[in-house]
Amino acid sequence: MLSKPFFGYAKPRFQYELLSTALPQPASVASTGAMTVLLPREMGPAPSPLLKPGTRVKTGQRLTWDDQPGPSVIATATGVIQSVAPHLGDYGRKFTAITIAPESADEWDEQFAEASRQADRQLLIDYLCNVPGAPALDKLADPKKPVDTIVIYGGDTDLLVDTNLYILKSQTAMVNEGIHALKEIAGVDKILLAVPSDSFQNFDGHFEADVRAVPNTYPHGQPLMVFYQLFGKILDQGERFEDHGVLFMRAEAVAAIGKAMTDGRIPLDKVVTVLDKQGGKHLVAARVGTPIGAILGRFDISLEDRDRLIFGGPMTGTAVYSEDQPVLADTDAILVQDSRDIILTSDYPCINCGECVRICPSKMAVNLLVRFLEVGQYQEGADLYDLYSCVECGLCSFVCVSRIPILQYIKLAKYELARAVPAEEENE
Repeated sequence: MLSKPFFGYAKPRFQYELLSTALPQPASVASTGAMTVLLPREMGPAPSPLLKPGTRVKTGQRLTWDDQPGPSVIATATGVIQSVAPHLGDYGRKFTAITIAPESADEWDEQFAEASRQADRQLLIDYLCNVPGAPALDKLADPKKPVDTIVIYGGDTDLLVDTNLYILKSQTAMVNEGIHALKEIAGVDKILLAVPSDSFQNFDGHFEADVRAVPNTYPHGQPLMVFYQLFGKILDQGERFEDHGVLFMRAEAVAAIGKAMTDGRIPLDKVVTVLDKQGGKHLVAARVGTPIGAILGRFDISLEDRDRLIFGGPMTGTAVYSEDQPVLADTDAILVQDSRDIILTSDYPCINCGECVRICPSKMAVNLLVRFLEVGQYQEGADLYDLYSCVECGLCSFVCVSRIPILQYIKLAKYELARAVPAEEENE
């Protein structure tokens, strides 16, 4: 519940960087080592009848746990399954990691090409949820929450990241093909393309979508802020965008859908922004499933003891702990921090300096909210201090004098409260 009257967001402080018209060509990274893709389901106690070490798979083949309806993932290399193992993601998300030892050349699976001749919504869900950009197409299949609006964001949500804006500028035709496919196949007529305001004139009138400008100041690219700017609404406790009939997608995801329907072949190359220890920026094209180590090696980036690897940008990224971690369909950036430059978080108490309150775009009493979250009183924090007004931009953590990991507390609180909702429904 929201306890305060909501009257808009405060003025943010940072500017997103915009790519120049002379677009850089992403460096190509070919991994000759093992490729790992993540099936979005928990590994069962019994072995899978289909995913077994020694089984040969083809590039573009749809991999499922068994023959029953359920989640799938696309093989990004031709080769033999090396291992099948459990994989734990952020906030309790469970996957099955499928590692493939690739052969020297691709042998493409033709099932998608054949099925795409008579494309329907189920084809999109079965084959294209794992394309670069990770479109949540499975949410189109929920009859209880029909999607009537798709919002495509053509910028990047975090600072220093160029991935989605690069795709929008360099693959304009494929983005438009993807919009056309979503209208024709998914049956969603209302599609909004939100772009940074400084780029609005470059895109208005060039797409089968209603192009809208959003401010080029951080954190206006965060989905919750885009949602507010487009619809004048915020999400209450337990709500998701789909509860309002809205589905968010990255520009990269829509371009991948367009390319898949045009070529009859599932795109596998993910564009990633790499931020090195010296502050250098590189654009990379690598297949989904490529280990981070192969990308770092492409730029001679070496990791020393206590250096930090982060998936995402400097404000909202998440730490990962191994160079073997694969690039995922939603990996927009890899940030490498030198151990000497890392400012560690602490358990030092809040000193009530008020910096988090002054910088918060949602005008929340962050200093009071975090006191409840630190001791696990998540519902009290939500009821009294507007947990769900938070847009998860990370500005509060950035300015915190006491180095409290405020953003992580907020994300954990939302996760725990979301977990409690199904349990309460079962007990009713």
